[in-house]
Amino acid sequence: MSNVGRAVFLDHTSLDLGDLDLSPLQGSFAELVLHAGTPADQVSERLQGAQVAITNKVRIDAATFAACPQLKLVLVAATGTNNVDLVSAREHGVTVCNCQGYGTASVAQHTLLLLLALATRLPDYQRAVQQGLWQKSAQFCLLDFPIMELEGKTLGLLGHGELGGAVARLAEAFGMRVLVGQIPGRPARADRLPLEALLPQVDALTLHCPLNEQTRHMIGARELGLLKPHALVVNTARGGLIDEQALAEALRNGHLGGAATDVLSVEPPVNGNPLLAGDIPRLIVTPHSAWGAREARQRIVGQIAENARAFADGTPKRVVT
Repeated sequence: MSNVGRAVFLDHTSLDLGDLDLSPLQGSFAELVLHAGTPADQVSERLQGAQVAITNKVRIDAATFAACPQLKLVLVAATGTNNVDLVSAREHGVTVCNCQGYGTASVAQHTLLLLLALATRLPDYQRAVQQGLWQKSAQFCLLDFPIMELEGKTLGLLGHGELGGAVARLAEAFGMRVLVGQIPGRPARADRLPLEALLPQVDALTLHCPLNEQTRHMIGARELGLLKPHALVVNTARGGLIDEQALAEALRNGHLGGAATDVLSVEPPVNGNPLLAGDIPRLIVTPHSAWGAREARQRIVGQIAENARAFADGTPKRVVT
């Protein structure tokens, strides 16, 4: 089987927690060098002599391409390619391939997990038990926090590709009615509702679209104000899709029934974030973990290897540029 020479994985521990089978990768290259992580000032040095760069979150910029003329291929261990200067890659004749659809089941189930946790007020009831409130109850149960049944409610989807479709099917299994909204910057479609028409109708809203200049802060104070006072908002896409300060204020003001996000505008949030304040009620934040099931991460390994072999055979796939 042909291969494309020496490969360097710049940040393999962002993908492999020691629980993955890396043999598909090891069999796809003449040599594979694994680095747990790579500081920005060491990227070019570590890619010297390599024909293939593999990266998840380490940035490969124009300076790197200029300093590593032997590079032929960049394999992104994710779907998003914002960490690769695609214009420079094209100028240097470097092919960039990503991974696609690997986390559909994992992210879809996490989306429903968050939606169910909000609807059933799971964090509040768990906290109440830990604080001894059930133990002090005058009756057999504690029902201090209003619970919402999903059956018969309306879910609004922003993004109805593979992932949004999977979420729609799960929501329909719970008896929800699903409406799909129009994504800003995309051509209008008869089966997509403008935000102004969608938002007032929904009991829950979930986001499954890319972040770009058209979608940045597409859910801001105005859009949040169009939602019903009991509505739930779940974001497992990208943090910048929602104006985080506006969401924090909507929750503080009691306008929303709750919100949950697996993503923030800057990750990790080393300098804080409006949604990490301790006084925001009915908010769940998870640490960009929706994609991280072992099965999903193993699919990434398989797709990276598949992309490498296809390139070596002259039939590249999942090509970004």
